[in-house]
Amino acid sequence: MSERGAVPEPTVMPLDREQWRKQLHLSNFVNTYYQYRDLQSLDCGRRILVIGPGQGLDTQVLRWVGYEVTTLDIDETFSPDVIGSVHDLSMFEDGRFDAAVASHVLEHIAEPYLDAALKEIARVARHALVYLPVAGRHLQLRFVPGITPLDLSLVIDMHNVLDAPDGVTAKYCEKQHFWEIGRRGYSVRAVKRRLAAHFDVVRHYRNRDWLPSYNFVLRSRQK
Repeated sequence: MSERGAVPEPTVMPLDREQWRKQLHLSNFVNTYYQYRDLQSLDCGRRILVIGPGQGLDTQVLRWVGYEVTTLDIDETFSPDVIGSVHDLSMFEDGRFDAAVASHVLEHIAEPYLDAALKEIARVARHALVYLPVAGRHLQLRFVPGITPLDLSLVIDMHNVLDAPDGVTAKYCEKQHFWEIGRRGYSVRAVKRRLAAHFDVVRHYRNRDWLPSYNFVLRSRQK
């Protein structure tokens, strides 16, 4: 592990952010639906912090269904309500939100800042949705019969199992990911254990409608 002084501080992503902001794909709609579904299942209240609003579809939908949404991003490109980094939410008081949503955000910060980010989310929100990317390419065999609610799915992830992120170098350059679910040292069990230092894990699951996403539904352990 590099010395703390060499760890890159959270910053804007070096991609064409203006162009990316204007792109919408099926995954945006699937991800937004799962956020809505998970928040509804928590029945946690209406005050929501969306960390990393991206194209803004989830924000618009959540506001449309009655949630009071505040957005936060380190990059003003995405027109957040508040500019700041997830590892320092000092602009918000304890328990300010009923839930925080960090969908495909935390992998964009170097690993030494991860615990600080989780601690801050648990401090400002009573619940959290943390969605994370799954490494590699994905193959799915799925059987959904039309006359029963049965949904069977077999998912195979293909990537270099020996690839171990150092947590301080964004190795997956086009995505600027410092780490991902499934990489060595970042198994679901390892990430769940890390989350459990700050949250009770209500449930966790693979999004079978968008395979690159593994989703955690959390309840803050801070009083």
